[in-house]
Amino acid sequence: MLTLNLAIMIPFLVAAIIPFIYKKLTRIHIGWFVFAVSLLLFIYLIRYVPSIANGETYINIVEWIPSIGINFTTYLDGLSMIFGLLITGIGALVILYSIYYFDLDEDLHSFYMYLLIFMGGMLGVVFSDNLMVLYLFWELTSISSFLLIAFWFHRKQSRYGAQKSFLITVGGGIAMLVGFIMLYVMTGTFSIQEILPLVSELPAHELFIPAMILILLGAFTKSAQFPFHIWLPDAMEAPTPVSAYLHSATMVKAGIYLVARFTPIFGGGEIWFWLVTGVGMVTMIWGSFNAIRQTDLKALLAYSTISQLGLIMSLFGMGSAALYYGYSADSVFYTQATFAALFHLVNHSTFKGALFMVIGIIDHEVGTRDIRKLGGLMAFMPVTFTIALIGSFSMAGLPLFNGFLSKEMFFTAVINISQLDIFSLNSLGVLFPVVAWIASVFTFIYSLIIVFKTFFGPYQEEKLEHEAAEPPIGMMISPGILAVLVVLIFFFPNVIGYYLLNPAMGSVYPGFGTTVDLGQNITAWHGFNTELWMTIGVVITGVILYLLLRYWKGIFKLFPDKWTFNTLYDYSLTQIESSSTAITKTYMTGVLRDYFLYIYIFFVGIIGITLFYTGAFSFDMSNDVPISIYEWIMVVVMMVAGIAILFAKSRLTAIVLNGVLGYSISVLFVLFRAPDLALTQIVVETITTVLFLLCFYFLPEWKKESNGVKTKTVNLLISISVGLTFVLVALSVQHNKLFETISGFFEDAYELAGGRNIVNAILGDFRALDTMLEVVVLLIAGIGVYSLIKLKAKKGGPNSEN
Repeated sequence: MLTLNLAIMIPFLVAAIIPFIYKKLTRIHIGWFVFAVSLLLFIYLIRYVPSIANGETYINIVEWIPSIGINFTTYLDGLSMIFGLLITGIGALVILYSIYYFDLDEDLHSFYMYLLIFMGGMLGVVFSDNLMVLYLFWELTSISSFLLIAFWFHRKQSRYGAQKSFLITVGGGIAMLVGFIMLYVMTGTFSIQEILPLVSELPAHELFIPAMILILLGAFTKSAQFPFHIWLPDAMEAPTPVSAYLHSATMVKAGIYLVARFTPIFGGGEIWFWLVTGVGMVTMIWGSFNAIRQTDLKALLAYSTISQLGLIMSLFGMGSAALYYGYSADSVFYTQATFAALFHLVNHSTFKGALFMVIGIIDHEVGTRDIRKLGGLMAFMPVTFTIALIGSFSMAGLPLFNGFLSKEMFFTAVINISQLDIFSLNSLGVLFPVVAWIASVFTFIYSLIIVFKTFFGPYQEEKLEHEAAEPPIGMMISPGILAVLVVLIFFFPNVIGYYLLNPAMGSVYPGFGTTVDLGQNITAWHGFNTELWMTIGVVITGVILYLLLRYWKGIFKLFPDKWTFNTLYDYSLTQIESSSTAITKTYMTGVLRDYFLYIYIFFVGIIGITLFYTGAFSFDMSNDVPISIYEWIMVVVMMVAGIAILFAKSRLTAIVLNGVLGYSISVLFVLFRAPDLALTQIVVETITTVLFLLCFYFLPEWKKESNGVKTKTVNLLISISVGLTFVLVALSVQHNKLFETISGFFEDAYELAGGRNIVNAILGDFRALDTMLEVVVLLIAGIGVYSLIKLKAKKGGPNSEN
C-alpha cells in the first residue's frame, strides 16, 4: 500500500512541473493534463472499494522522524475512502468544468498548480494516520485555498475573502495542533490507530476535555460552523470552479471528517454530544434562515452550504450517543444518525456541486448572479434549468432525488434522539425535531427561490450583460453527470450503502467489529410515518411562505448589519491592526541603543530567572584546578583591554583594543591545549579587525556622545547586570546539569554519524537542521545582494538618483 503515499504526493509533483510545461503545451489545454491526474487517482482509489467493503483496511508507514514518532503513515478504511473518492471524483469533474469556464488569457498554470496542491493536501488530511502529518496537510489546504480564493487578486473583495478564510481556518488549525499535542501527552503516540485501544483510559485525564475542545475548534472553523461561518460567504469571491470544489465536496468537509475520525476517541460523553450536536443545529437553522435574504445566487448557496454542513455535523453529534451505551447490540439503534450523516455527506456533494456549476454557467452566460436581474431563463437555457431543478429539489428534500432519502433519515434521527433520557435530552430533546423541521422549511424556500426566481417570471434582457443562451456542451458535462448521480442514488441507494457507507460506519464505531451490522436498508417509501408527515408539512408550509415571501421578508431587518459577526470580525481586525501599529512604534524607535537594551534585558531576565528558578545557581571551587601564572597574565591583559576600550578616543584605538581581547582568547585556547580553536579564533579575529577597519574608514569622525544622567545610569545597570549574569553562568556551569550531557554524541560521532572530524559531524549531522537554515539564510542574503546589483538603475536612467 506504499502506492497510497505516492498517490498523495502525485498532485504535488505534478504541481511542481506545471510552471515548466504549460508553455510547451500550446496545442493542449493545461487543464486536460490536470484532469487526467485527478481521474487516474479516482480510478486508483475505486479499485480498493470491493476490499474495503469486505472490511479490509490498509496501513503503510514511511519513517520520517521516528525518534519523536512522526512518520508519514497512511491509513485507508471506509471513512477515508468516501472522502478520497469525493476529493478525486468531484475534483476531476470540477477540472473538466474549469477547462470551459476560464478564458485562455487567465493565469491558468497558477490556478491548476494551486488546485493540485489543494487536492494533495486534502488527500493527505483524509489518509494520514499520524496527527502531526495530518496537521501539516491540514494547513496546506488552508494555504492553497487562500491562493485559490484570491485567484482574482486584483479584486478587493477576493483579497478580503481570502484573508478572512485564512485567518479563521488557520486560527482553528493552531488550536487543533495544541489539541493534538495534548493527545500525545495523554497517549504517548501520534498515531490515531494506536490511540484507539487507549480510549477507555483517556476520559480520566485532566487534558481530555481541553484537547477535545481545541480539536473541535479546528473542525468547526474549517467546516464553517456557527459563529465561524462568516468566512464562507466571502470566500464565494473565488472563481466558480473553486467554489464548487472547496465548498461542496472538499475543504468544508475536512472538519466533518475530523469529527467523524475522532468520534470513537472523544464521543460517548455529554460535552462532545452537546458541542457537536448543538453547534450543528444552530449552524443549520442560522444558515438556512439567512440564505433566504440573499440576492446573490452564490451567496445564497454559501449560506445553504453552511446550513447543510450544520445538518451533517449535528447528525454526527447525535450518533455519538451510541457510544454512551458502549459497544453492544442495544446501542446499534443510535448509530443510525451517523449513517444518515455519511449518506447526506455524499448526497450534498452531488447536488451542491451541480448547483455551484449551474450558478457559474448563469454568471458566465448572462453576466450576473443577482436574483433581482434574473428571470425567465428556462426558455433560453432548458438544459441548465433541468440540472438546476434536480439539484434544488434534491436540496429541498423532495422525492425522486437523493436528498429526500437522507433528509428522511435526518428526521428519523432527530425523532429518535428526542426520546433518549441521557444528557438532559428528556427535557430538551423535543427541540431537535422542531429545529430540524423549521430549518427544513427554510431550506425548501431558498431551493424554490433558486429555481423560480431564476428560470421563471419575466425575462429582463435590459438588466443582463449578455443575451441568455446555453453554454458550450463542455460546461454541461460535469453538472450533468452530478445531476444524473442525484437521480441514480435515489433509485439505487443501497449500492452506496453497501460499498461506501457500511465500511465507513465501521471506522466511526470500530468497537462493534464485524459481528454487528451497522448498515441500513435505504428505502424510498417507508409508509405514512412521522417523518413523511413532517416532509408533507415542510412542502405545504414552504410553498405558502414562498408565495408570501414579500410580506414577511422584512423580518430580516430585525438583524441589522451592525450587529452581525461580520461587523465584529471587521472591528476586531481593525483594532488589532491599530494596536499592533501603536505597539510596534513604541519599541521600533530606530535607535540602535534601544534595540541593544531590549536584547540585554531579555538575556538577563531569561538567564537570571532560569538560574534561580531551577536552582542551578550554586558552585564549589574547592575541586577546581589551580590557575596558572600564564592564565592570570592573560586575564589581566583582557581586563585592561576591556576597560581601556571605554576610554578610547578614536575608532582605531577601540578596534585595536578589541583585537587584543580576541587574540588573548586565542592564547587561552592554546594554554588549554585546543590549537584548532585557537587557530579559528585568530582567523576570525583577524578578518573581523580588517573588516572593522575597512568599514570605519568610510564613517564620519567619531564624536564623544553626550548622554544625560538617566541614560548613563541605565547603561551602567545593564552593563553590570549582563556582566554579572555571565559570571554567575560561568560559576554555575561546572556544578549543575539541567540537561543530559551531549558529550556522548561527540565521543561516538563516528558510530552515530560516520564522521571522524567532530566539527564536521556537529555541523553536518547533529545540528544539521540548524546548519541547513543558516545556509538558507546565506542563500537568501546572496539572492538579495545579487538582485540589488542586477536591478540597480543605470546611471542617468529614469530611476537613477544620480
